[in-house]
Amino acid sequence: MKHRPLALLGAMLLGTGLVACSSSAEGTGRDDSARTALDVWLMRDSVSDAFQEEFEAGFEKGHPDIDVRIQIQEWEGIGEKVTAALASNDAPDVIEVGNTQVAQYAQSGGLTDFSDKVAELGGDAWLKGLAEPGAWEGRQYGIPYYAANRVVIYRTDLFARAGIDAAAIKTRAQWLAATEKLNGDGVQGIYLPGQNWFALAGFVWDEGGDLATRDGDGWKGGLDSPEALRAMDFYKRLQSLGKGPKDSDESRPLQAEVVAKGEVAQVIAAPGGAKVIVQNNPGLKGKLGFFPIPGKTADAPGAVFTGGSDLVVPVAAAHQEEAYAFIKELTGETWQKKLALAMSYVPNTTVLAGAVASDPGAAAMAVGAANGHATPNTPQWAAVEAKNPVKDYMTAVLIGRDPEDEAAKASRSITTTLNSGS
Repeated sequence: MKHRPLALLGAMLLGTGLVACSSSAEGTGRDDSARTALDVWLMRDSVSDAFQEEFEAGFEKGHPDIDVRIQIQEWEGIGEKVTAALASNDAPDVIEVGNTQVAQYAQSGGLTDFSDKVAELGGDAWLKGLAEPGAWEGRQYGIPYYAANRVVIYRTDLFARAGIDAAAIKTRAQWLAATEKLNGDGVQGIYLPGQNWFALAGFVWDEGGDLATRDGDGWKGGLDSPEALRAMDFYKRLQSLGKGPKDSDESRPLQAEVVAKGEVAQVIAAPGGAKVIVQNNPGLKGKLGFFPIPGKTADAPGAVFTGGSDLVVPVAAAHQEEAYAFIKELTGETWQKKLALAMSYVPNTTVLAGAVASDPGAAAMAVGAANGHATPNTPQWAAVEAKNPVKDYMTAVLIGRDPEDEAAKASRSITTTLNSGS
């Protein structure tokens, strides 16, 4: 995942083709030469054609002196493209970036600081998993745009046959007991690949640990903490209640295809995964439901990795005031509600979670988003993911190696990488 969330989520949710476009003044009698052209980069599957058209029309009606020119960008290679834009004298005015990418761009000094605008933008209610990675060294550079996270997708028919009420599953202990009951007689209680480190991270956060923590001026890997070791023990117990491979992740094989082919009671995925399952097996239409990943206790949902995007403005952007006006409107209540309904995304604030109440998958996602987290907020985390000792650690434990020894090894690797400055 390119951190963005769930970068693959958008493709699963939508699969729509978007066209880069801008509003036209043809036939309106409007003189575009007198208007400010605002160049905006939004990512593939961030908005639908219909939403984009509606927003542009609404924004330009309220800001007749601004001509919004949205260009849809691809996730493949976007990091290099954004880095080059920030270093240029001809940067776009607004850029959508993956929430956990903000730190690496802010470190370069190429982003506008919005710290004095946080209160005006309703920052006290922003989702933590978007707001925290949007900040760097105490300053806010990324403005939360939308969120997405994983939920449990389950077979309603298999749950009913086993006499299990999914709505009653509120704790990890209850979830484990239900999964044990579901497992057997040709049914996998859950399909959980051995290297789903995003799921493990949620369990670590539930236990009060983290993947890495600040250590003076540096960082220290956290997989060898007592909290993280308890989380890995739970993961191992849950993973054993299915036939998920111990040495691969959600993409090898694609877990939605696995669920479509067999009797799998549950899978941890973004809600859009349900559409992929049904596409591969139309016979499962109407037989899939959703619930938030359960928490350690019933008073809060399970912690989840928050994927999604923030909006940033390059320091080199020519139209700072107009860029801020664009961000303020797109991330405000009116358009956040519309975006959530149009795209099945979670709005950027906790107070708008009800906007997706009519969408069962998005509603379950919104519940989990309230306990959303991000990976350690450092530009070097991308280098950790490139090697990903977390995956290697998980496989080692699942095949029977000593958890404490393997956790210490993985933590040392994370510590070295985070403090390398490369």
